[in-house]
Amino acid sequence: METMTTLKSRRSCRAYKPEHIEEEKLSAIIEAGTYAPTGMGKQSPIIIAVKDEAVKKKLATMNAEIMGMDIDPFYGAPELLIVLADKSMPTYIYDGSLVMGNMMNAAEALGVASCWVHRAKEEFETDEGKEILKSLGIEGDYEGIGHLVLGYAAKPAAKPAPRKENYVFYL
Repeated sequence: METMTTLKSRRSCRAYKPEHIEEEKLSAIIEAGTYAPTGMGKQSPIIIAVKDEAVKKKLATMNAEIMGMDIDPFYGAPELLIVLADKSMPTYIYDGSLVMGNMMNAAEALGVASCWVHRAKEEFETDEGKEILKSLGIEGDYEGIGHLVLGYAAKPAAKPAPRKENYVFYL
């Protein structure tokens, strides 16, 4: 039942305290991502933990430009993970999405707030994005699935919206 409590309580957070989360928690969140199910067990996704503040700022700028807004798309979160997946696998988008979901749920279970931020696909299609991957020695045809921002929430999470009617059908 702890799992169900976690799944029901997780909400996207868009306001973070500045302090970093403990390395043990960050490592556990990342490890949870590596245990996500993947098509044929091929593990097509990769996870990038962004520790370099200059790179994080560069990614935030790129993301905001893609969005066409002058805001911090990472909401001031102190931690940033990026999931990409190998496009040669037919299930790569699903695989990467499951990695993101596992990490968000693990974060919630550890008392860490999170939010999935889009536009990783567009970022890593740019020359700048490709250069970041190259600098890490990442080769292949990877597509950005999402950014996961993490930290401690600056305010309480919102209550869940009621579940919509006709969400589930039985045959």
